[in-house]
Amino acid sequence: MRHGTQHADVATAELETALRGGPFHVALRAAIAARGLPLQRVQHHLSRYGVKVGVTSLSYWQQGARRPQRPESLRAVRALEEILQLPDESLIRLLAKADDHSGPERPAGRSYRSLVEASGVLERLLAELESPLDGGLHTLGHHERVRIGAHRELLGRESHHIVRAHRDGVDRYVAIHHGDPGCAPERMAVRALENCRTGRVRWHHDTGVLVAELLFDTRLRAGDTFLFRYGFDDGTAGASSEYVRGFSFAGGQYALQVRFAEEALPVRCHRFTQHSAAAPRSGRQELALSGRHRSVHLVEPRVRSGILGIGWDWE
Repeated sequence: MRHGTQHADVATAELETALRGGPFHVALRAAIAARGLPLQRVQHHLSRYGVKVGVTSLSYWQQGARRPQRPESLRAVRALEEILQLPDESLIRLLAKADDHSGPERPAGRSYRSLVEASGVLERLLAELESPLDGGLHTLGHHERVRIGAHRELLGRESHHIVRAHRDGVDRYVAIHHGDPGCAPERMAVRALENCRTGRVRWHHDTGVLVAELLFDTRLRAGDTFLFRYGFDDGTAGASSEYVRGFSFAGGQYALQVRFAEEALPVRCHRFTQHSAAAPRSGRQELALSGRHRSVHLVEPRVRSGILGIGWDWE
């Protein structure tokens, strides 16, 4: 019994320290730990206040991968103060403090935790579509064009894809879009642009993952090649700071171009690689922004499994 009391005292002391100095996610994590509530119970209590927040979002908040910003999210924070028996405005004050010291808007890259959670969600969505990871196709070439809007948001992207079937009967490709933190996949649109049409679409709100079937209306035989074009309209999140593409398998050529609106040009751009979501970023190279075309690009002649992307800094 004494051991349990000591543990509670330590948790309470950690909570008091976190509430005084923050940051928000540390205070929230300490408060949930001090009350001994699993995230599912916290979510249940929030629903009784008429506030809907996913367990994944709560996890993001207490890990610092995301910060509550929308009106509904701020309502949830005020409700959390009551549920977790905290002083009024204690968590809201830490959020405001973080905003005051955040400096120019510069969203962080996705955390390892968020990438892992998105990976788990993706597996479930692909299972719903009964799609194997490679779909029976090898990529020979992939040219991707990303558009960043006047408000620094990810407006959308377009892909020009060339594939070869490595088994008989392949008649579709499952495209994946992972929006920026705070996005709303239910408001995104899938565009089948050439040699395909849209089939089933699935999404997961908390992680911002959307998957869409692109139907070829023909059955490929092993060795057949196919060329198709598709895109995603997004524009549902805040400022974007990078575009990342993951490769589960080695493949052919990949080219990525990021084009910026005239009203929102970054001050610096760079490319980077990662062997996996858990590995540190490496291979950083500065990229020159084309003044006339307002774009940067990278070309990888033959991709390897891992992560490749372009990041940029706002003034």
